[in-house]
Amino acid sequence: MKKYALTIDHELCWGCKTCEVACKQENNAADGVKLIAVKENGPKEINGKFEFSFHINMCRHCDDPPCMDVCPEEAITKREDGIVVMDYDLCTGCQACMDVCPYDAIVYDEDEGVTRKCNLCHHRVDQGLLPACADNVCLAHCISFGTKE
Repeated sequence: MKKYALTIDHELCWGCKTCEVACKQENNAADGVKLIAVKENGPKEINGKFEFSFHINMCRHCDDPPCMDVCPEEAITKREDGIVVMDYDLCTGCQACMDVCPYDAIVYDEDEGVTRKCNLCHHRVDQGLLPACADNVCLAHCISFGTKE
């Protein structure tokens, strides 16, 4: 079985947030809910010029996800292909997963009363497509999707 991975080169990101828009559109996320977030660092003055850097934050689909272990409803599972998926129908919104996520990548959806995270667009991957944020959408080509090999 292939193990999938999303690779992010933060040095290439220029902060256009196209990945955020594509994700929000693909997943119909509520206002205030970001399953991927581009964070701006700076400005820093370097050689008399102000420069910014950007950091893309999202679920990293951990090898041993602490969110899965702590969920009392077993709403978070890890597929054989390495994608960590949250079942929103099982989630009760207790937010225990948010507390243990080392990447601060799980958010609370107040409208639905559940926590949400990147499911790596598994519905697209299962059809042979790329996640909404990756390769073809990222203008800087800093988000790549493929197998761990």
